[in-house]
Amino acid sequence: MNDKTTRPPAADGSEAMYGAPCWVSLMARDLAAAQDFYGAVLGWEFRKGRLGEEFSVALADGVPVAGIGALAPRLTVAVAWTPYFAVPDADVTAGRIRERSGTVAVGPLSLSTGRGLLAADRDGAVFGVWEGELVSDWPAWRDKAPAWIRLLSRDAFESAIFYGEVLDWAADRAGCCDVSYSEGVVLLHHGGRVLAQLTSGADGTSANPLLHPRWHVHFAVKDVEETAYTARRHGATLLGERSTAHGREASLRDPDGAIFTVSSLGDAVPGPDPHLVGP
Repeated sequence: MNDKTTRPPAADGSEAMYGAPCWVSLMARDLAAAQDFYGAVLGWEFRKGRLGEEFSVALADGVPVAGIGALAPRLTVAVAWTPYFAVPDADVTAGRIRERSGTVAVGPLSLSTGRGLLAADRDGAVFGVWEGELVSDWPAWRDKAPAWIRLLSRDAFESAIFYGEVLDWAADRAGCCDVSYSEGVVLLHHGGRVLAQLTSGADGTSANPLLHPRWHVHFAVKDVEETAYTARRHGATLLGERSTAHGREASLRDPDGAIFTVSSLGDAVPGPDPHLVGP
């Protein structure tokens, strides 16, 4: 039975920029413990979310960064950081996922401000879909990009086709996201701003969890080494470090088991791509 309620389109709703990453959220077991950890490691403060007592919004310098919900046990899902993509109709998107051999694991569920679902693509990378109101400060979240997402898949081009068909990327419609492909990397962008990156090389059989098909959630920090050290002091496990063209990054597993990455500020917050916009 479809439990979708009828609501008029909202200017700040998922219809405003469908197919774009609109939020990242942690499915945790214990909300207070997760807040203590990320507050200590990333300096976040928290406010009550609009989705109930088991959900909070993390703030960095007053700007919403992410959501944390103690929902993993109730929904029977893994503890994980998950990106969400805005869509005009969660039911239509769920059908597209199934038609393309993806999996809808949870939902669509009706919540106070919209409808959401959790799914996995053909490689098993987990992502979310959201229909309804976006976070109240979504323009600031989008423009300041406090969270950056990167998909590691077996084949970035094939994954771009899957997500493009599911989320209307590169569709001939006003407001859709565009994609570009170069040297094995797919960039998702809108208005010249890079929103996400898709890369190849995942290996689901690897003993290294960082090589499994996964949407990696990056958070910008001023000092990667110091943040990684603080995380380990608070019970996290360092999974890997590397240097990039823009700085350092470290991937960590929090005490609850969720994997996340901290990146140098310039690396984690992509600005307008000079190859995508004019002078």
